[in-house]
Amino acid sequence: MLHHFRQRWSADLCDRLNAGGLPRGYYALIELSALRTAEAPSPEDAGGGLLVATTPPQTRFVMSAEKEVYVAKANRISVRHPLGDVVAVLEIVSPGNKDSRAALSSLVAKSLGLLSRGVNLLIVDLLPPTKRDPEGIHGAIWTELEEGAFALPPDKPLTLASYAAGPPKTAYVEPVGIGDPLPNMPLFLGAFSHVQVPLEETYERTWSLCPQPMREHVLQLA
Repeated sequence: MLHHFRQRWSADLCDRLNAGGLPRGYYALIELSALRTAEAPSPEDAGGGLLVATTPPQTRFVMSAEKEVYVAKANRISVRHPLGDVVAVLEIVSPGNKDSRAALSSLVAKSLGLLSRGVNLLIVDLLPPTKRDPEGIHGAIWTELEEGAFALPPDKPLTLASYAAGPPKTAYVEPVGIGDPLPNMPLFLGAFSHVQVPLEETYERTWSLCPQPMREHVLQLA
């Protein structure tokens, strides 16, 4: 259910950016964040007499990291300039991003990789901190960039963080409390230029269009 909401919210944010929220020539796309991998050889293509099995191997224990599938399917919004290069990324944090040390480390590494390549970043982290990210996703990212620790206010455990890739790399952070209206956040297109992303407006519209059973389920979890 939360995956459905994130998908719908991402689509609404993307539509708003493309409907006058970006300068002329710039455009936003929802893109899969999962990396493409090479296809495995078929039995016919293996060659050399090598037997390629097509049935699952039989072992005493078989364990699947199912939540990893949802992380791989997570969408991000990429903003491209008229020549097609990605200049900014908007990422809505999912529960799967915090479900394990590996998942959190992967998100932090991808975020740092984007910034190192000069891609600006807006991270929307509306999930409470866990033992793996006690100061939220921004705290986990920032400690990799600077020695100084970042501390969330006790009554504002959720984080919105916009990063200008620089140089120097600069973070614009807005902690929010559960139930607080979401402020508009900057999404940088260059070192000195940015647009405002209407988070609250699009969030509320997406919520109002969600099926009633889904809304009741989410309210029960709150």
